Amino acid sequence: MPANLPPQYYELEREFAKEKDPRERLRLAEELLRVMPKHKGTDHLQADMKTKIAKLKKLVEAPKKGGATRQATLQDHVEREGAGQVILIGPPNTGKSSLVDAFTNAHPAIGDYPYTTREPQAGMMTFETVQIQLIDTPPISSEQYENYLGNLIRNADLVLLVCDLTDPKMIENVDVVLRILDEKHIVLKPQVDKEPEDPRYKYQKTLICGHKCEDAADGSFVSLQSRFPGFGIVTTSLLDDVSLDQLKRAIFECLAIMRVFTKQIGKEVDPNDPVVLPVGGTVEDAANVIHKDFGQKLKFAKVWGRGKFDGQRVKSDYVLTDGDIVEFHI
Repeated sequence: MPANLPPQYYELEREFAKEKDPRERLRLAEELLRVMPKHKGTDHLQADMKTKIAKLKKLVEAPKKGGATRQATLQDHVEREGAGQVILIGPPNTGKSSLVDAFTNAHPAIGDYPYTTREPQAGMMTFETVQIQLIDTPPISSEQYENYLGNLIRNADLVLLVCDLTDPKMIENVDVVLRILDEKHIVLKPQVDKEPEDPRYKYQKTLICGHKCEDAADGSFVSLQSRFPGFGIVTTSLLDDVSLDQLKRAIFECLAIMRVFTKQIGKEVDPNDPVVLPVGGTVEDAANVIHKDFGQKLKFAKVWGRGKFDGQRVKSDYVLTDGDIVEFHI
């Protein structure tokens, strides 16, 4: 039986053949298996690709001799924590590390010279009652690009592209970042409504931060708006707490998540322990976060929130909104 492989498969296969980085080879191999038609004509190809995937996983996860963990593994994967993972990227000396330092307890290296950050560093940012993970990364320029960045960017929930509003070459330097990412098959988008037709590419939802606005160059914000039509853009300054709070809120909203608070029958709600759901989540989704079988046992729920009757009785498919309080009845 003929394999009848789609054109995308052959494009991926060429990329896989010339790629040297094990992590990227693993990603491409998994994508090859995904786009491969599943029928008897591809049984041998499927088995061969699964073998390659197993070997690549073993390679990238293997420790060095002496028990030390592979440096590449440490750098190109950051365990997700909190309600979402946000990666900060940008040209040299834009202030990424200063923002992470201001928002978290991470304390990355900060300097008034380029390339201070040498490896990724994660910290937790608090927005009201939600913890969001921020990842500081080395700068991207024509002189420097760390190969592990591709995996970090692909795996994040949101990209925060930080631009220096005081830099006369701001747009030129940002264009270098976009060009390098495109070479790595990563495209920054204001919204990701569908997957790219070319399976080699990854679309990543992105928020733009125009930093150092207190000393912004003339026309820099307008230039940023012109360069990124349709993108959310927030201007920030370390000297302006209001601007930093606005960035926090923008990050939360771009993650498209919401907070739902639960209460036991006859008791008060705990305002410090929300259930975090994607926007559009239902009562059943909230119940399943508490316990995987809870949603199946649920008879009904009572909901309190803006624009609702207090204690409104609803079914399991009821769509919740940010800040709702839910009381489950089983």
